[in-house]
Amino acid sequence: MSLAARRIAWFSPMMLAVAVAIPTTTTADGPKAAEGAFVVEPYLQLGDAPTLRPGGGLDLLWQAEPVATDWGVEYRPGPGAAWRKAETPASRRIAVAGVAPYLAFRAELKGLARGGTFAYRVRRGGEVVFEAEGKARKGPDQPYRFVAFGDCAAGTPEQRQVAYRTFLEKPDFVMITGDIVYSRGQASEYRKMFWPVYNADEARPDLGAPLLRSTLFVAAPGNHDVATRDLGKYPDGLAYFYNWDQPTNGPAVDAEGGPLVPMLYGPVANKAAFLAAAGRSYPRMVNFSFDYGNAHWTVLDANPYVDWRHGGLRDWVARDLAAAKDATWRFVAFHHPGFNSSKTHFEQQKMRLLAEVFEAGKVDVAFCGHVHNYQRTFPLTFIPQGEPDDRGRVAGRWTLDRSFDGKANTRPNGILYLVTGAGGQHLYNPEQHDDPKSWQEFTYKFNSKVHSLTVADVVGKTLTVRQVAADGKEIDRFVVTKP
Repeated sequence: MSLAARRIAWFSPMMLAVAVAIPTTTTADGPKAAEGAFVVEPYLQLGDAPTLRPGGGLDLLWQAEPVATDWGVEYRPGPGAAWRKAETPASRRIAVAGVAPYLAFRAELKGLARGGTFAYRVRRGGEVVFEAEGKARKGPDQPYRFVAFGDCAAGTPEQRQVAYRTFLEKPDFVMITGDIVYSRGQASEYRKMFWPVYNADEARPDLGAPLLRSTLFVAAPGNHDVATRDLGKYPDGLAYFYNWDQPTNGPAVDAEGGPLVPMLYGPVANKAAFLAAAGRSYPRMVNFSFDYGNAHWTVLDANPYVDWRHGGLRDWVARDLAAAKDATWRFVAFHHPGFNSSKTHFEQQKMRLLAEVFEAGKVDVAFCGHVHNYQRTFPLTFIPQGEPDDRGRVAGRWTLDRSFDGKANTRPNGILYLVTGAGGQHLYNPEQHDDPKSWQEFTYKFNSKVHSLTVADVVGKTLTVRQVAADGKEIDRFVVTKP
């Protein structure tokens, strides 16, 4: 069966109503889940809704043991609104080797007040087992803040510190620039290093913070998320495709082994279990776009196996950006940076091949990861010359706008490329921090000594970007304005 023909939807298995009293507890950060109710506590997702339509909302996901239980969700779409009951949660059984089978649930929270705060509670057997508040998506006329970082869930103290700092910054949503969890993108690794940190019950720098239950997270795939394709060695790998619920509006793909999707390997049973778990998300969810506030986001798979010289793929990016003509801001997010001064991963430059497409599509900022530090380029334009060499290097000619300083001159001529890959994994090339001679000509800022996150505030035609260290110290700031 072709991938295009395979559509495995969320399903609701027959469940029995079980009246079980499950008490909740409360911490300083709010209500906590009932003991033993969840495998993974509830978290908010964008869902397959790239645009904010009237009555649009968010998806609420959670994971639980595969036992017959009556689950339900109630939510209050805005302050002072009456509680309403969500439709019966959809569920599907995830039965990949490497983790015990479980049920993944999804409930749609419709009609949320645009940009407002909403409340929700999850019931099991009629009893409330989880409750929290969340932030609804902002509309084009509302100011908003987002945080971006990548290369994060590595089980380090710095990962937890960055999560805590993110919580303190109070973003409307978080963009992860790939390498979500280390080191093989396995469901078992999410259990150990992702959920406990970004959905901790308390906000503490040594624990993390209760972010996912209240704040939308969006993620681009990195090499540690989707590049390992051997389901024999890692049967619970590629968990990106069933842990995340994001749009599937990317380029159409009908076969593995083409310019976008590498082959899956491993026993037939393991591959079948993965495909059943991933459903329609595989393989479409690696490239997608969505709108938030007055910005359009294009999220791409930058792994080296993708051939971005392919006309169909380039055309999809060009069409996606052209369709966003009414957006004030256009951002792209992908993992492997095309413009990077670190000695580590310096040769992986294939995303430079899309520079002209980005420029024609009027992209303002590209957010990348992969390199575990922070870098900012001058605003630049780039003309590739020739084909990538056997190491992935792309020759070409760049033009730099050296007059832009983000202070007195806030109107760049070209695209700003940011590397924000200092989200938790060990840092790359600290020896280059104080050695500007080792930087490429296009690099304006380089910080490889502290873990950090990008904090961006959008107010109409003004974008203010700060790079903030895990301890709260500001290490970079610039402003971009539209005429």
